[in-house]
Amino acid sequence: MICDLGFRIFKQPVVLLIRARFFPLLLLAVVLVSCKTAKPMHYAVPAEAMVKSKVKSTKFMTGADNMSSYFNLLKNKKAGILTNQTGQVSFDYSYSITDTLNHSQQSGIKTATMHIVDYLVEKTKIDLVKIYAPEHGFRGTADAGELIVDGKDTKTGLPIISLYGNNKKPSKEQLQGIDVMLFDLQDVGARFYTYISSLHYLMEACAENDIELIVLDRPNPNGNIVDGPILEKEHSSFVGMHPIPVMHGMTIGEYALMINGERWLKDSLQCKVKIVPCENYRREMAYSLPVKPSPNLPNDQAINLYASLCFFEGTNVSIGRGTNKQFQIYGSPFLTSNHYSFTPMPNEGAKDPPWNGRLCCGEDLSEVQKVNHLELKWLLKTYNETEERAKFFNSYFTKLAGTKKLQRQIEGGMSEEEIRATWKAGIEKFKEMRRKYLIYPDSFLFANEAN
Repeated sequence: MICDLGFRIFKQPVVLLIRARFFPLLLLAVVLVSCKTAKPMHYAVPAEAMVKSKVKSTKFMTGADNMSSYFNLLKNKKAGILTNQTGQVSFDYSYSITDTLNHSQQSGIKTATMHIVDYLVEKTKIDLVKIYAPEHGFRGTADAGELIVDGKDTKTGLPIISLYGNNKKPSKEQLQGIDVMLFDLQDVGARFYTYISSLHYLMEACAENDIELIVLDRPNPNGNIVDGPILEKEHSSFVGMHPIPVMHGMTIGEYALMINGERWLKDSLQCKVKIVPCENYRREMAYSLPVKPSPNLPNDQAINLYASLCFFEGTNVSIGRGTNKQFQIYGSPFLTSNHYSFTPMPNEGAKDPPWNGRLCCGEDLSEVQKVNHLELKWLLKTYNETEERAKFFNSYFTKLAGTKKLQRQIEGGMSEEEIRATWKAGIEKFKEMRRKYLIYPDSFLFANEAN
């Protein structure tokens, strides 16, 4: 409640007169309280949906790292897991080294990192029986949109079931023998990043088959940004299933609570879901991903620019697939520029990239300052400079935007400020809905950063 009070102090007229010398102390108190992960009382996250932490630590931990808090939920059960290369766990272990030459011994604690599947199989008695894989596959090397087939993990011998292509939702047969399901994927906070769509279908399948789902939460690297047009129902697809803005500003665990609470599953089903939250995490914390979440998001800069540049996927402009600067550059054969050019060639994650072997002129954004909102200026600039505007957009643009309005606004010559003004009401309505599901409250210092 104090955190909420702190926010209102800066957003509403202050009724009480506060002596000037006491105000710095009040500000400090509000800041300290806002930095905790505890929820203000008006937040409606149900207690039964949260896994209570059993660790007492001041260091940051992902939900997956907090193993002692969820292992008891897996005991004596056959478990499945939906994960990929981002499903890493860090753990401490004791070591002891004997120096026979100097007759001395060293000991201490070290931290190691393993894939969660390898850890469960090699270091626990958890009965993990199946792996389910999202877009890009279990090891995360497939192209965007590439067909992924079922198979077997060569390291553990466990069967892998692909949840992409024509089989986005696990069938009753594919869930046979599963008592509990784990979900551990690193999201990046954009509506068209398909891991939240995979989450939706997994929740739906678990609800239909009475299987409990445990979501191991991870930070959203774009966690402060809520921005963009709201998806309209008639434009729903796997790259946008729900009426949310392009950037939702939630962790994957919070998003699972929203899917359940808003009854977005088929027939308004609700999944028996539990969230293992991150420990000592604040939404405004900078978070650098230890593993790239997909082949074409190689670093923090690409992840930050992803939502803003992904609109180019619905145009004749390349965003650098087939280079080593994916989602950090853009260009096209239909643009002229004396500043920057590149030629896409096949590489990991892009076997046949757009404009393969063609010279593309454009702009290098790999060194630009981090954006704190959905940036439209590069899209508008490119549209205005392209040689043939009639060939600029393709049908995929509407799926990415979630509305036909954005293309019409750009073609109609609206400025970025005018376009953004049309999003405001939808964003504010979404923020009200979103607030009910936040595990980690918005810091009042950052709550309106995108506006």
